Amino acid sequence: MSRRVALLGGSFNPPHVGHLMAALYVRATRPVDEVWLVPSFNHPFGKDLASFDDRVAMCELMGADCGDWFRVSRAEAEVGGEGRTIELLEWLLPRHPDTRFEFVIGSDILNDLPKWRAWDRIQELVDVLVLHRAGYPSPQAVGPPMAEVSSTEIRQLLAEGRRPEHLVPRRVLDHLASRQLLGLR
Repeated sequence: MSRRVALLGGSFNPPHVGHLMAALYVRATRPVDEVWLVPSFNHPFGKDLASFDDRVAMCELMGADCGDWFRVSRAEAEVGGEGRTIELLEWLLPRHPDTRFEFVIGSDILNDLPKWRAWDRIQELVDVLVLHRAGYPSPQAVGPPMAEVSSTEIRQLLAEGRRPEHLVPRRVLDHLASRQLLGLR
């Protein structure tokens, strides 16, 4: 019997309640045993990111109350490469032959898919689930609109000296403050 795992990738710079809601939604509605958050090690489009270890730690803090089904994968650090999804999948699949993976994306990135390397191959390797991100309706998307929140918005609030307590889990904010990340003190 194989297990089913949903992969939710991203920069998680920082992780926020939208990511948490997406993980909870997938776990509640899909036949998956686990949801893995997969922070990018290298961002393929050159985003400036907090350290990989800090982003992994923040994801772990965000999911601390979720249970064993919520995991944070450090796979991207081992894959190397440019941080492309196809590289991750080609690395993961042989290492987990008894696992059926589902790849979760938000409807906000559908327009970017032509820029992705080997998108057709990704769809051959795994099932793709498109979640309805607020403000980005699509006939391909499932579920209600997820929280209208983005890491970009959160970084902007932090740059303005505002603490986004309504958008970021408390433990993540505490980590940001303790490590003086993204301008939070």
